[in-house]
Amino acid sequence: MTGSGAELDPVTLTLVQNRLDHISLQMGWVMTRTARSPIFSQAHDFSCFITDPAGYILSQADGLPIHTGGGGFAVRALLDSFSDDIGEGDAFVLNDPYVAGGNHLPDWVISRPVFADGELVAFCSNRGHQSDIGGGAAGSYNSAATEIFQEGLRLPPVRLVERGKTREDVWRLLLLNSRTPNLMDGDLRAMLGSTRIGMERLAELALELGGETKAYFGGILDIGERRMRVEIAALPDGVYHGSDLTDNDCFEARDYVIRVAVTVSGDHMTVDFTGTDDQMKGFKNSSIANTYSAVYTALASFLSPDLPGNEGTFRPVEIIMPEGSLVNPRPPAPMTMNTIIVATEIIHSVWQALGQFDPARSCAGWGKNSVPTMSGRDDRDMPFVMYHWAGAIGAGAVDGRDGFNANGGLISLGALYLPDLELYEQAYPVRFIRQQFRIDAGGPGQYRGGTGIDYAVEVDNPAILSLRGEGLYNESSYGVGGGFAGQAGHMQITEQGGAAIEPEKYGILPVGPMTLELKAAGGGGWGDPLRRDPYLVLRDVRDEMVSRRAAEEQYGVVMDESGRDIDMAATGRLRSRLSGERNRG
Repeated sequence: MTGSGAELDPVTLTLVQNRLDHISLQMGWVMTRTARSPIFSQAHDFSCFITDPAGYILSQADGLPIHTGGGGFAVRALLDSFSDDIGEGDAFVLNDPYVAGGNHLPDWVISRPVFADGELVAFCSNRGHQSDIGGGAAGSYNSAATEIFQEGLRLPPVRLVERGKTREDVWRLLLLNSRTPNLMDGDLRAMLGSTRIGMERLAELALELGGETKAYFGGILDIGERRMRVEIAALPDGVYHGSDLTDNDCFEARDYVIRVAVTVSGDHMTVDFTGTDDQMKGFKNSSIANTYSAVYTALASFLSPDLPGNEGTFRPVEIIMPEGSLVNPRPPAPMTMNTIIVATEIIHSVWQALGQFDPARSCAGWGKNSVPTMSGRDDRDMPFVMYHWAGAIGAGAVDGRDGFNANGGLISLGALYLPDLELYEQAYPVRFIRQQFRIDAGGPGQYRGGTGIDYAVEVDNPAILSLRGEGLYNESSYGVGGGFAGQAGHMQITEQGGAAIEPEKYGILPVGPMTLELKAAGGGGWGDPLRRDPYLVLRDVRDEMVSRRAAEEQYGVVMDESGRDIDMAATGRLRSRLSGERNRG
């Protein structure tokens, strides 16, 4: 391999980036196959990333963008804490949003330094959502929290493994603070194993590169920066605004608004949240790392999909976050919900602004999260924490593609997997009644929003629900280019022998054996629904995702008497009339 200084071999640079990405993916495969909790082994609620020795991300090929986009903050906090006291065989754990570069407390980072010929060359890290870390609610989503101390165990950068030997005192401390220590024990071991594999592969790469390792890692970041500058320069100079809101602070109804101004000037972009509302009482405040991750997620999903997934890509982007606001709160503000809400609102706001620079790439809004966390004791009297992820939301549409009908949430961009119901029935005291696409819930458009899931489950044992229903009861997505928002989500709980209730969006709710029914929020549509291909409408009617009535009223498509085909003449007349009415309106 050749190349030095400013002139690095471009083929080798590409191969090095691909090797790093493959190592990141290998770390993820190890996690999936060795983790103990379904949160990791099924849902993939973890992410792997690699940084250079200064803590800047080189690869984030595996996992959720809301995890990895701010991963560099965690490694840089580790470097600040331990500086030159980092040795071969060490591994560190951290989670705190205020002092350790964390996004929210349940996401723990395991980070391993990588040495080659005695020199620190990189860090391999894994950020994973723990089943329970203590705090005021099982599962650590405490929607009654008013300060971070009520949300669980806070960890600055802590040495967990020292020169290859696990610190058993620290290990016992961590497990003692979890309601599900058996799951945490297995999952932490999986995280350590994953990063060890990554460390070994990275050390091999560094030995191959020899003295040019630092130059090639720097070159990767430089390429990311140059590519992003070209992408930004292709946008027209200007300033555009976007906003989105959450309509409560977990205790009372009140609008809290994320406001952003995106400025493009040549090959530089500024994302300015000045004017965003002040931090709230409840646990939806966004840490600095989480805000950065959300902005990066919005940019990466709007701009070219070929942009490198490293931190150099975002050097040309300046982010302004007023202190004491929703996007940069002062301690001890709570923030466990922030990776979902207000991260979704941040992404929506940035998308709306970017869509004015290039309307053809506009992204319709996604339905917002509606699923609760459930905890209790199973038939063996063992504690459990279950996430009702099977009640997945609908995604927003883009030009050329309908929104995904069932997705793990905007902040994952499809990387959070839906559970296997049969395995969940074996693991938890539940029986699933239905899981199907909703009808008429996807936002109408030339490209339809995702429908979301109509979901029902019987729970055999008493349990406690940590409600996280941002997408319930009010529209939470938005349409673009003439498209419409998807339908709001709805939840109903019926305890044995009791009447059905619609719970609040947020709260801690003890329940007995019950039936939980959830209709998840639908995604927004893209473009004028009257321009949708009639045969796509027909397909949706046949698949029972759009009713015959909605086909006529929203799309102007008339079924024939059999209901299995289109009356093209009647469709033409109806579309002409509806188009005229909408233009006059």
